[in-house]
Amino acid sequence: MSLAFEEVSAADAVQGSASDAFLRVENITVEFPGVRALDGVSFNARAGEVHALMGENGAGKSTLLKVLSGVNRVSSGAVWLDGQRHVFSNAREALAQGIAIIYQELTLSPNLSVAENLLLGQLPERNGLLDRKRLYSRAREVLADLGETEVHPATKVRDLSIGQQQMIEIGRALLRDARVIAFDEPTSSLSIQEIRQLKRIVKRLRDEGRVVLYVTHRMEEVFEMCDAVTVFRDGCHIRTHDDMQGLDHDMLVSEMVGRDIEDVYGYRSRDAGEVLLSVGNIEGRGLAAPVSFDVHRGEVFGLFGLVGAGRSELMRLVCGVETPKSGQVHFQGREQRFATPRDAIRAGLAMCPEDRKSQGIFPVASVSDNLNISCRRFFKRFGWMRHTRRELDNTQQYIRQLSIKTPGPRTPIATLSGGNQQKVILARWLSEQIELFVMDEPTRGIDVGARRDIYTLLYDLAEDGKGVVVISSDLAEISAICDRVGVMRDGELVEIVPRDEATPERLLSLALPS
Repeated sequence: MSLAFEEVSAADAVQGSASDAFLRVENITVEFPGVRALDGVSFNARAGEVHALMGENGAGKSTLLKVLSGVNRVSSGAVWLDGQRHVFSNAREALAQGIAIIYQELTLSPNLSVAENLLLGQLPERNGLLDRKRLYSRAREVLADLGETEVHPATKVRDLSIGQQQMIEIGRALLRDARVIAFDEPTSSLSIQEIRQLKRIVKRLRDEGRVVLYVTHRMEEVFEMCDAVTVFRDGCHIRTHDDMQGLDHDMLVSEMVGRDIEDVYGYRSRDAGEVLLSVGNIEGRGLAAPVSFDVHRGEVFGLFGLVGAGRSELMRLVCGVETPKSGQVHFQGREQRFATPRDAIRAGLAMCPEDRKSQGIFPVASVSDNLNISCRRFFKRFGWMRHTRRELDNTQQYIRQLSIKTPGPRTPIATLSGGNQQKVILARWLSEQIELFVMDEPTRGIDVGARRDIYTLLYDLAEDGKGVVVISSDLAEISAICDRVGVMRDGELVEIVPRDEATPERLLSLALPS
């Protein structure tokens, strides 16, 4: 399909009249040193509407959410709520006006309990002391509303799954009775049951007359759940569709990326080589039975399962993150015992974790420091002195090679979009002498254009004779990009399915409890 793009004025692009809009974003511009993150963005959203915000990583969606939450200061423009003009200088002002943002990277306090996180800032007191009875009672009501009845209010948040933590974040917004609630990739870490519950919550919020802003890269969610959609590209507002009539997947993708993408997965077949990794009867935390499997050179091997099935736990045992109770790992023809991830990396095996923020990056460090942190030993002067120039050259090479969108190598990585952070992590391991790449949810929260880039990179690695393991809960992804798929269920590897049989229906039927 070919779509011609025409210049659209801000007034023409914002469809729908301002009079029926509860939320109006008016000519918002946000500038950081060396980059204009938003450039004169305007659009309207009505009360009782689920309004999708779509665009590639770096398009400006997260920056806009931070403007609405008072985290980012605007260079010009304003936000209108129910006819009142606002320019928020901090998060407290935005919260006071009823705006709640549920970010993809969670903002919970891991060492506090579920109940304390839910009611933080609203903790009930009695005689000047915390009233735990009322605290837990109120928390149980919220947990029941979220469908998380098995979570105890006294449980520390750090002991919950990522999906459960996401639901706690949602519960906190509901407790604050927000008038505008924005969800940033809310289903990226949720189980099938939790996704169904989230959809019920979003529908209820819409029926209550709130504005729901919904950021996602899952197209099926947009067409199933949303009433309107606004498209961003390169910090600019491209178009607002006030209803979904006449809008299809190809049109939306083309507006997002400014070009047609025929097949986002772009699978390339290849011949598998010798066995690179052989795992025999490995047992450990997260597994209910011994697991055995092989990965060949030139292969993209998938691990699929529902949340809690043991996919990540299995590869953490293989990669030295956790210590196995028993079993053998043969890598490159030799039996290996990785006591730490460092041992695995030195042997040529690296794992890109699911949780980029807490496990994959150093948020306060630069792009260059994050990229070179593991391979720095290759760039020493006189055998011990850090060679900053060579590190910067290496960073610039991968910025070009992987099309990493960043103002420069010294930019703090925390300011990059999720997709570009993922590319930096990949570049880190490409700078190493890695033979087997383990990718845990490699495209979680990543837009369609960046997904295609990452898939292409994985195929390139396989064609170079490397091995690739992809752990994913995305059925369409795992069935489209992998040569074989191992299906996990309740801590067991139930079957390894060849590509020609790995349909989404077959994989899901194997993954569901019998």
